[in-house]
Amino acid sequence: MRLTKGKWLIILGVVLVVLDQVIKILVKTNMTLGESIHVFGNWFQIYFIENEGMAFGMKFGGLVGKFLLSLFRIGLFGVLVWWISRLLKRADVPTGVVVGLTLIAAGALGNIFDCFFYGLIFSESTPWTVASFGGNYAPFMFGKVVDMFYFPIIDTTFPDWMPWIAGRPFKFFAPVFNFADSCVTCGALYLLFFQYRFFAAEEKK
Repeated sequence: MRLTKGKWLIILGVVLVVLDQVIKILVKTNMTLGESIHVFGNWFQIYFIENEGMAFGMKFGGLVGKFLLSLFRIGLFGVLVWWISRLLKRADVPTGVVVGLTLIAAGALGNIFDCFFYGLIFSESTPWTVASFGGNYAPFMFGKVVDMFYFPIIDTTFPDWMPWIAGRPFKFFAPVFNFADSCVTCGALYLLFFQYRFFAAEEKK
């Protein structure tokens, strides 16, 4: 049976979400909070933190902000699914456009799953204990997103001769992120740099 483009996109999205969740579960159930594994010197580390807010470790307005952010993620995912389904009905839409949007949707869904269910199925991660299945550290929609990829390519301090900032730490890329964040970022950048003509034409229409 020949698979349609829509079914291939569903398979792609499912594979990305499953891969994201497998990575997060392995990290959460095998590492303590703040633990770091050096994969490639100091340049690439698996560094386990939990994000209570937005992507790349950013925070947003405490519990109320987290609740609003969860609602926003649901809305974004719903809009993306609706948009992709509309685009699939058109013959003039490049495959790259719907693939890029699928990457973004899969990334959003991966982080939605963390927020909605991790607090219900895991015990709390701490700097001293590893989380396990069967816990209940947060109510529905208030779980924490697991982050682990850390690339401090430049990790140094400013030299003494520089006024005001001498001795202060400097990191070229400080955020810690996860696979779902990567899907969103890669999908958005791909659409921006390689599919901008399609969206420019759509705007003219």
